[in-house]
Amino acid sequence: MENLRAKAFELRKDVVDLIVAGKGGHIGGDMSVMEILVTLYYRIMNISPKNMDEPDRDRFILSKGHSMEAYYAVLCDRGFLDKGDVMEHFSRFGSPYIGHPNNKLPGIEMNSGSLGHGLPVSVGMALAAKMDGRQYRVYTVMGDGELAEGSVWEGVMAARQYHLDNLCAVVDRNRLQISGNTEEVMGQDDLRRRFASFGWNVVEAAGNDVEALTQVFLRAKEIKGCPTVVIANTVKGFGSQVMENKKEWHHRVPTPAEYEAIIKDFDARREAALS
Repeated sequence: MENLRAKAFELRKDVVDLIVAGKGGHIGGDMSVMEILVTLYYRIMNISPKNMDEPDRDRFILSKGHSMEAYYAVLCDRGFLDKGDVMEHFSRFGSPYIGHPNNKLPGIEMNSGSLGHGLPVSVGMALAAKMDGRQYRVYTVMGDGELAEGSVWEGVMAARQYHLDNLCAVVDRNRLQISGNTEEVMGQDDLRRRFASFGWNVVEAAGNDVEALTQVFLRAKEIKGCPTVVIANTVKGFGSQVMENKKEWHHRVPTPAEYEAIIKDFDARREAALS
């Protein structure tokens, strides 16, 4: 578990390097979602470069597709993509390595980025598994600002209607979006009560803690008869005091001085995780 905590900060450095090289990226959300991606790809999901075309592989959809830089870092580290190629061509004209998921690339199930689509498509995937007698599970990660999209709640209703216990949604609850605090832009009220009212199994977890996330994802696999949502309480820009809880870091390229300070913070956090 200590290695996974350290891994999350190593990959954060890759994210910052990628954003600097590509001259753009949604850095704040990349940092809040990193432990969620690391936990799923290293501890929970049955998916690897060796089985990514097999029908019983687990499915993952990054519904909050603007956090693609974090997703690139994980996919490269797991061997789906070549890190050097991504670093060289990210965000270049004509490159497949764009700022949102591109399903022409290995390991990516769905193009996303138009918010509100990931959960409804995940519902379809999970329902297909039930109809085909497949054992795979479907995971999707949404932003909390994304929950203002009406299509999310249509998906929530359908998932309960069809008893999709092979579906697990994650809300990256960092409480910030591009225009400010989520509660000021479009209040989320009590998300636990809201999802529960639709018949979902609801759990909360410290979303920047791989151990806490591992435990809730493992428990979700044991739930029968209804889908699960994990409300992952995270910090936008997590890992560096330069960025944490600051809306201006939703989409930003660090200056050279900021870059040095951010990397220093990540190195300190990594060392602390291993000590």
